[in-house]
Amino acid sequence: MTDRIALYLGLFILAVIAGDLLLFGPEHVIFLGKKLYELIEWLAFWR
Repeated sequence: MTDRIALYLGLFILAVIAGDLLLFGPEHVIFLGKKLYELIEWLAFWR
């Protein structure tokens, strides 16, 4: 992955999160953050 692709991908992800926050509020992002944390903890257990 080149730097340019990584930059555009990061900006796209931030724009999608910002749009979700503006349209639907922070509840979805908080829920997904908690689930991502649980997944990372679960994966760390199997490492």
